Amino acid sequence: MVLGTASQVPTRQRAQNGYLLRWDGVGLLFDPGEGTQRQMLLAGVAASEISRICLTHFHGDHCLGVPGIVQRLSLDRVAHPVHAHYPASGREYFRRLRNATAFYEVADLREEPVHDDGPIATLSTLDPASGSSVDFGTLSARRLEHSVESFGYRLTEPDGRRMLPDRLAAAGISGRHVREVQRAGFVAVDGRRVELADVSEARPGQSFAFVMDTRLCDGVFALADGVDMLVIESTFLAPEAELARHVGHLTAADAGRVAAECGVRTLVLTHFSQRYPDPRRFHEEAAAVFGGEIVVAEDLSTVPMPKRR
Repeated sequence: MVLGTASQVPTRQRAQNGYLLRWDGVGLLFDPGEGTQRQMLLAGVAASEISRICLTHFHGDHCLGVPGIVQRLSLDRVAHPVHAHYPASGREYFRRLRNATAFYEVADLREEPVHDDGPIATLSTLDPASGSSVDFGTLSARRLEHSVESFGYRLTEPDGRRMLPDRLAAAGISGRHVREVQRAGFVAVDGRRVELADVSEARPGQSFAFVMDTRLCDGVFALADGVDMLVIESTFLAPEAELARHVGHLTAADAGRVAAECGVRTLVLTHFSQRYPDPRRFHEEAAAVFGGEIVVAEDLSTVPMPKRR
């Protein structure tokens, strides 16, 4: 869910940044800028959907929505813990944002500052069948290059297997035997040994990357490598490429190059400078170097993950 797409300042058509990734019952709120709470209302997003808050850096258009979000978590008495990830060098900024005004804090907000590249969390969801927690992905961070310390994020789902109903039926496997073959890798049925590979097929895990304010660097390419969806800033267009590099930003052409070289499936462009009233230009510039699916993000729009390979 795209909550806002403007860089630096809002416009009449665009609110400041804000992005909610819904994944297996978990909601990751990225870079809530000013006005995010209202954008959530317009988009039909409840505070209870937020499981994690991920900040790339501490420029206002990426974090000034934190006070409202933090207070809303308590106002709505969100029952589950909410984890907050942000560059460790900005710990004092987060403390100020979290305590911007007086309020009655009852939500369980757990700060988990990011110090360096690598995995920062294992994500899990509740299995309705067993009632137990099941891990479904790894959240990682990579350092970017901006005027202040900045990190991008990547969510990677492990590869798995998809059970095939027709093969299960042909092998005479049902009920608890399905769970057994998934757990052990084989099951004995009527004196026969049925392997997991006989009744299932490989299911590649999906992946998502979030890249905001940065110039091109190794971290951008590492985050984007082979992802199903890349949400990436494209603040400027090519004529302002030198300005973009100077202030630590990307152009739409840069974003297209990253997507092409990294084998991205769906490229989502966002974080547009107020100087560009026509978003179609971003699509045209990225499409000149990337032949895959390109989405020019719009406020309050939903961008679905591509179907599994």
